[in-house]
Amino acid sequence: MPQALTAERAPPEAPDLGPAMRRRRKALGLTLRATAETAGLSTGYMSQVETGKAVPTLGTLAQIAAALGVSLDYFVAETRPVDALSRADGRRRFSVPGSPVEYEAVSADYPGSSLVSYVLHVPPGYRSETTAHEGEEVIFILEGTIDQTLAGQTMRMGPGDSLHYDGAIPHAWANAGPDPARVLWTGTLTVLHQGGAAAGTEKTTEDPTGER
Repeated sequence: MPQALTAERAPPEAPDLGPAMRRRRKALGLTLRATAETAGLSTGYMSQVETGKAVPTLGTLAQIAAALGVSLDYFVAETRPVDALSRADGRRRFSVPGSPVEYEAVSADYPGSSLVSYVLHVPPGYRSETTAHEGEEVIFILEGTIDQTLAGQTMRMGPGDSLHYDGAIPHAWANAGPDPARVLWTGTLTVLHQGGAAAGTEKTTEDPTGER
């Protein structure tokens, strides 16, 4: 029989269990009611779990995890520092089908995480579409030249330049130079927490920076 996760026996992540569930649910665009129904629970009980007023048994936690599209380990496995380590020579590249831009995922996905980060390898001449979305973005130019357009204003950026902006402001970018560019992109975009690529994987995802 599954045993209840009590305060005495809870893993290190237990105090953040409710907030981690809420963040995951909102990242998926699910209502509390829809999540509870999928998990086979009452909305009231699901609300109590999210607010820390109720502690689910391991079996119930597994039902909630399934409803949120993650494994049980997402909530109960102990996170070790080494799990978040990615080596420069060990990250495999991936890309969105049909796009010439290649990515390296440098961030890790763990309960409560809100940041996603990639190194973008951008060929010369590439230009994104204009987009806007929820979340913050930070770009740091590692190599090459990038023209970043924000609210209709274009800024030329070179190695060492950075820009932090609200993703809700219409933006686009392009490799304005003759050589490939490398850009470190970091964001708080919830769309990328829908099972987005973790370091060392080849999972593809929609690129919120502008391309599809």
